[in-house]
Amino acid sequence: MRIRPVGAHALLLDCTAPADTAEAVADIPEAAFVEAWRAELWRRRERGDLIAVEIVPAARTVLLDGLPDPTTTAEQLTRWTSAVTAAITRPNQADTKAHAHAEAEAKSHAGTNAAADVHAQDHNATAEDRADDGADDGVDDGVDDAADVVVPVTFDGPDLPAVAEHWGVDVPAVRHRLTSTRFRVAFCGFAPGFPYLTGLPAELALPRLATPRPRVPAGSVALAGPYAGIYPGASPGGWLLVGRTDLVLFDVTADPPARLGPGTTVRMVVA
Repeated sequence: MRIRPVGAHALLLDCTAPADTAEAVADIPEAAFVEAWRAELWRRRERGDLIAVEIVPAARTVLLDGLPDPTTTAEQLTRWTSAVTAAITRPNQADTKAHAHAEAEAKSHAGTNAAADVHAQDHNATAEDRADDGADDGVDDGVDDAADVVVPVTFDGPDLPAVAEHWGVDVPAVRHRLTSTRFRVAFCGFAPGFPYLTGLPAELALPRLATPRPRVPAGSVALAGPYAGIYPGASPGGWLLVGRTDLVLFDVTADPPARLGPGTTVRMVVA
């Protein structure tokens, strides 16, 4: 990770791995580092450890704007680098530390919580098994996470056959893959409220159209490179269209205007 000054009150975190990066770190996708830094910086800001007006993730960078003292912030970022790297390279260890305090507080009513946890874990495992065995698309997969935004999708995009051909499967398998993936908004860009969704395996990355369409309808669900995305408004676009949703993604009168902001987890279901 490299830190670059941007103007008088901003810093840019470049998550592109330098040539001399250790192999264990170099193999990790840059998007994973971007998400780890975004999550850590938001957490630090909520705790009061970081003063920043804007934290803006992108494909390979995170922009910190509105810093009262960029030099001091850069020193803080350097100290936090090892924790962010550990969270990615040793997730189990990082999770253990992150949940240690919560587990200590839970000891006073461990019996009740333990029973609930076991029930939840069994329920989730059963649901995942059903999904792996080919459960119907659009049916609740049993994962109880109120933070997920559910996006109802009509899978009738003109590029579905092309996606199936690229992936070496049939169209129903494409639909099943998309509805069984838990996506996360890595960043927004291209157009206001356009979410770049990560979660698909790297080997399923897709090429963009050779010639972009002059107009893609609002609500179009699309794939390109390693990302899925949803067009918040009508615009030109070169992504492969697999479906459409009626969910409103951007509303200037809402707070926040973007329905799917960075860090949001997303589930697609059959409309």
